[in-house]
Amino acid sequence: MKSYTLRPGTHLTQIYVYRDPVDFRKGHRGLSTLIEHELGHNPFSGTLYVFGNRQRSRIKCLFWEDNGFVLYYKALAEEKFHWPHADDELITLTGEQLNWLLDGYNVGLMTPHRPLQYESVG
Repeated sequence: MKSYTLRPGTHLTQIYVYRDPVDFRKGHRGLSTLIEHELGHNPFSGTLYVFGNRQRSRIKCLFWEDNGFVLYYKALAEEKFHWPHADDELITLTGEQLNWLLDGYNVGLMTPHRPLQYESVG
């Protein structure tokens, strides 16, 4: 597996994927409020929470690290994240599975997105 500079650790054991789409205008305050009030969890526990937008082209991960929130954001240039399907409001993943999801893998089928290379932004 390729080494990345900023990624949630593969050693993480408590990761929750919020199944429903989230308004991505929400920052760490809005997402932590959702965790506390809608899910009934403690956002300061160090547990990592994963949220997706309606189009499944963006992911935000939020967790508390010692003295502040860390907000990880990834926006795909093309394609969509393979969002887990379940009847439960929350789905649990391991750190390794989360990194597979970020790599574009369908965690259930283990099939990745195709790699993209660009020469220019515009």
